[in-house]
Amino acid sequence: MQLLVAWLGWLSSLWLLLLCLVNIVSWASNLLSLPGNWIIVLATAIYAYFFPESETSGVGWLGIGVLVALAIAGEIIEFVAGAAMAGKRGASRRAMALAVVGTMVGSILGAIFTIPIPILGPIVGAIAGGAGGAFCGAWLGEIWKGKSVEEGMHVGTGALLGRLLGTSGKLLVGAVMVVVATVDAIY
Repeated sequence: MQLLVAWLGWLSSLWLLLLCLVNIVSWASNLLSLPGNWIIVLATAIYAYFFPESETSGVGWLGIGVLVALAIAGEIIEFVAGAAMAGKRGASRRAMALAVVGTMVGSILGAIFTIPIPILGPIVGAIAGGAGGAFCGAWLGEIWKGKSVEEGMHVGTGALLGRLLGTSGKLLVGAVMVVVATVDAIY
């Protein structure tokens, strides 16, 4: 019987470690414009279903609610920062839409092209590529709309800065989510 209890304790620790690993990778996926914070919510909810809250450990549904609220806050921060900076510089809807597309494409391409640089290459590449993609998309949207190159550059710079601020805010919220999920699972 003691062997079974020890084995179950070890297995529980292994699942906790897996949850932490999945949440950290999900958090990092925010750099590629993927819904990393929502994947953290999903992974933690699955963990909560199989390891419900008990006196010693497990994730409670209150913790899941906190994670959902944080994920919503992260999305709002990312959207508002990007739109506010581009909108403040007079971006059209077309420029904002193309900035979003440019961000996704730029993040993925930036990460791919910087793979040869160990560890930090893909991270820096994804951030720089996303910001550059936002700039290019917004610039293209303004040029397509018939604005001058200078106006496109002005709006593109706003989209770039907004993307950097939005990603930073979303990453900060995601880091808090990883900590909340881990602490809730342990205690």
